[in-house]
Amino acid sequence: MNTFALLRNAALVYGACPALSVGDELRFSYRQLYERALRMSGALRSTHGLARGARVVVAMSNHPSYLEVLFAAWGAGLVVVPVNARLHAREIAYIAQDCQAALCFATDDIAHDLAKALQDAAVPARLIAVGDSAYQDLLRGEATEPIHREPADLAWIFYTSGTTGKPKGAMLSHLNLQLMSWSFLADGDQVTQKDAFLHLGPLSHAAGLLALPAVAKAAHHVLPASGGFDTAEIARLVDHFAQLSFFVSPTIARRLMACPQIAASKLDHVRSLLGGAAPFLPADVKRIIETLPGRFTNGYGQGECPATITGVPKHLYASLSLEQLDTVGIARSGVELRIVDEHGQAVPPGEVGEIVVRSPIVMQGYWNNEEATRATLRNGWLHTGDLGRIDADGLLYLKDRCKDLIISGGSNIYPREVEDVLLLHPGVAEAAVVGETDPEWGESVVAFVVPQPGATVPTEELDALCLTRMARFKRPKRYVFIGAMPRNATGKILKTTLREKARSIE
Repeated sequence: MNTFALLRNAALVYGACPALSVGDELRFSYRQLYERALRMSGALRSTHGLARGARVVVAMSNHPSYLEVLFAAWGAGLVVVPVNARLHAREIAYIAQDCQAALCFATDDIAHDLAKALQDAAVPARLIAVGDSAYQDLLRGEATEPIHREPADLAWIFYTSGTTGKPKGAMLSHLNLQLMSWSFLADGDQVTQKDAFLHLGPLSHAAGLLALPAVAKAAHHVLPASGGFDTAEIARLVDHFAQLSFFVSPTIARRLMACPQIAASKLDHVRSLLGGAAPFLPADVKRIIETLPGRFTNGYGQGECPATITGVPKHLYASLSLEQLDTVGIARSGVELRIVDEHGQAVPPGEVGEIVVRSPIVMQGYWNNEEATRATLRNGWLHTGDLGRIDADGLLYLKDRCKDLIISGGSNIYPREVEDVLLLHPGVAEAAVVGETDPEWGESVVAFVVPQPGATVPTEELDALCLTRMARFKRPKRYVFIGAMPRNATGKILKTTLREKARSIE
């Protein structure tokens, strides 16, 4: 049940169909992509001697080689560990060390820094930059039959930080990934070889997961030539491709809806707008469905139940009231959904509690972290750590996050990891990080800092410290210096009070 079969089947039936373009420039047909992945798969086994089950970190921006690396690794019986290329090199090195990676692929923009970070952390994984001759050598390997994998064999490790600040690797099997793909095709969208998918989000996350059902149906994958988010470029691509779909976070959707060039483009070419990554405001959903009637679908998922918990079918928006537009939908096919109290007991419709999920799509557990696995997978249910409610119509609404997660521009930021970096400054006695509402990014990071007695802490120094230790998008947007942290009777910092304080001093 190797996930490689998704590509092989598409190539056998639709080999001449376009597989990947950069902008409007075709790079590979499905037959070419399949052959390249087969050759690379053979080289990973013969030249690099990687045994089945070995972990391969994919630290790549959205590069034309991304899909062939994924499928080549699966063909060789390996486990892919995609990570966000925007992470700091030290963060990527930690993940490579934690999963005991044998090999790391990196795009040229981060390869130098990552090589140094791997060396500093004494990670033995070999590094291959996609622009180097070593990568081209892989493509000259001997094509061999893909390694057979059992349904429960590990295929993908999705690293997601926890409240402790240390990333946890959600283990996804080949069965998990394929069931996720079938669930998307059943509920999310109907896909054919005539469709094109524009990848605006990182392929290391939901965009990459949703690429799998697109590959299964031989859809055309499109990467922006700019490598970034350029509304004028997106408008040109909308005009060029007749049936274009793309995954969007609320921030990206907001920018697209406000762009005159998008409004003037051939909007009838937009087949689907797939929402996710963070909660959408009702006003934003209203504008989207008025601009693109019948073409928006929103959903909710986690790395632990990849891209598959709930969804709002396109047609359902026509029957929803304005107050219901912030729903993330109904349970997806193959998913059981429940809202429970602190004792794990189901609560009545309309009451808020923790969202728990039961499905064969749920992860196997966290890599090398039995304690976190036991805390998250209990009595057959995935405890998401998110709070929500289900109304009488079965619609799920997200209310808050149990774990103080901050979502900025669709990217997850965990306060503890930012706090740990700030505490490295000798002038900082205490630090607490919260999120505040941001009209552009959804949320932005606010750091409350208690200086050491008599110390002055320049914000420029805190910024510089953050930029040397973690990804730029995690850096606080503003700092608030206070004399003492608000605490409850047990000494725990009251982040609710800090959020209120942040709003009062905006």
